[in-house]
Amino acid sequence: MIDEARIEVRAGDGGNGIVAFLREAMRPMGGPSGGNGGNGGSVTLVADDSLNTLLKFRWRRHFNAQHGRHGEQNRRHGAKGDDTDVSVPVGTEVWESANEGDTERQVFLGDLVKHNQRMTVARGGRGGIGNSAFVTAVNQEPRLAEAGEKGQVKTLRLNLKLLADVGIIGLPNAGKSSLLTAISAAQPKVADYPFTTIEPVIGMVQHGFDAFAAVDIPGLIEGAATGSGLGHTFLKHIQRTRLLLHLVDGSAPNIASNIRQINSELAQFDPELAQKPQMLVINKADTEEVEVLRHEIEAEARTAIGHEPPIYFISAATRAGLDELIAATAYTLQDTRKSSNTSGEPEDTPKATLAQLLERTRPMLDRDDLPVIQPRGAERHAIKLTDGAFRILHKRAVRLANGSNLDDWSTQVQYHQRLVQMNIARALTRLGAKRGDPIRAGDWEFSWP
Repeated sequence: MIDEARIEVRAGDGGNGIVAFLREAMRPMGGPSGGNGGNGGSVTLVADDSLNTLLKFRWRRHFNAQHGRHGEQNRRHGAKGDDTDVSVPVGTEVWESANEGDTERQVFLGDLVKHNQRMTVARGGRGGIGNSAFVTAVNQEPRLAEAGEKGQVKTLRLNLKLLADVGIIGLPNAGKSSLLTAISAAQPKVADYPFTTIEPVIGMVQHGFDAFAAVDIPGLIEGAATGSGLGHTFLKHIQRTRLLLHLVDGSAPNIASNIRQINSELAQFDPELAQKPQMLVINKADTEEVEVLRHEIEAEARTAIGHEPPIYFISAATRAGLDELIAATAYTLQDTRKSSNTSGEPEDTPKATLAQLLERTRPMLDRDDLPVIQPRGAERHAIKLTDGAFRILHKRAVRLANGSNLDDWSTQVQYHQRLVQMNIARALTRLGAKRGDPIRAGDWEFSWP
């Protein structure tokens, strides 16, 4: 089973706006006619419940959206680039790999848990504006146009976690695959040696008019939470389950220590796993040994758990006790769904006062990892370089420079007027820019007037 993959997604660049003029006989309303560029296409992940692995990403790792078309004369705008949809299995987590120096940081982007759920992971660049959009009462012949914005490029890590209602856990050879085969139509490999199951298997279990999904997790051994055996790879698949069926081989020695070992591995891997509702199931109840020692086994199991949960004795081989187990599992799932859907506060709870709200949010205000929201226009305008030149950083000013011909003197004048309107000229003056200093904007360099 392929449950991790790395891909690169590249959104389309926006098309360039153009500088064009219409001069034709019998058309007095000619003049500036450069059209706008089209927006670039975006890359979107789409959850598909017909997929159950990330295998296809082994052979294809790059996904590109289409670029927007450039604007044309007669105020014809460029076409938008086509989006690219990438199908992924339901239950896929999406992480962005961001390099910070020599280290790679993983940023969680989202989780696709429903069929047809969509997540745009790379947005296309905006199309540039043609010179026809810059016409004003005092500027009837604009020579400026914007270049299209670059589309986003991201490296993503896809992490698949299967979605199931019930997770069947236990030591190797406890009978998990046999149990799933007996209660569903799934056909996992069954044999009399440990680690028969080497990948999770999901089966649908029917109970009356209701049904639930159960997943058979490969056997866990001591140290599974830290990478030993197969557990570290597949423990993540039970993080989404609502209920755990802890299956124990009733004929094995040291039943109490086996139960403690599994619960200890769950707590080490994820403390929340240890808090999930858990049903204890003793397998091989058809053997004479388990039948004779049933009360001792039950007492030993309760001692290992530390409280008084219901314990179910079954035989996956003869199907003894399976109807009772399926019914109990279905009813327990109904209870967990109800408890998760109910609100934590009654409807008639009085509204909190301002002081109480501030007290509740104070821990959040003290956190250092919260995102910083900057007001619009807070981006840096320009910087001074080590060689004495100045570089303009304002994104729109850079696109305006790249889309225009700054070798032309009249275009430079209009560009400088735009810099004044966007407060970039003031920022350059504060940095010490003087007449004749080299100014760099995008691909162009010109002298400060």
